[in-house]
Amino acid sequence: MKSLQSDDFALFGLEQRYAQDRARIDACWKDLQRQAHPDKFADQGAAAQRIAMQWSVRINEAYQRLKDPLKRAAYLCELHGAPVNAENNTAMPATFLMQQMQWREELDEAKSAEELEKISLQVKRAERDMLQTIERLIDDQQAFADAVGQVRALMFIERFADDVDKRLDQIDN
Repeated sequence: MKSLQSDDFALFGLEQRYAQDRARIDACWKDLQRQAHPDKFADQGAAAQRIAMQWSVRINEAYQRLKDPLKRAAYLCELHGAPVNAENNTAMPATFLMQQMQWREELDEAKSAEELEKISLQVKRAERDMLQTIERLIDDQQAFADAVGQVRALMFIERFADDVDKRLDQIDN
């Protein structure tokens, strides 16, 4: 086992980059959980079980960050000295804010599932494009400070996508 202080990528034996194979992340997680399961240490006493539990928690935290593209991007930015600080820094480019306002208006005015599906498609396309931009900024250019703005914007888009999904659910029910 690595150190509890290892970064998530080192813990999982992965290269420190944005593009990752989700199946590999899942397989590493299962293997690490198997190694650290507290039941394996039952005959070694309470202290060993507590340590195994700490490992299990640490492995799960890393897994939650690594499996989610947005969390993984934010984590990589943070590791490279460019924290996202979304709660303190909400500055966005004017064009992005205008797009958000337009989508909000469209969502408020949408009356049918078809209109909502159209908005959902636009949002999914924007999300996909932004994920590709983030990958390019992080993996190809190591431009972590530039990636931070994209990560914050993607957080907005994901929240908006959730709002669209909720409205779709309301119409479907």
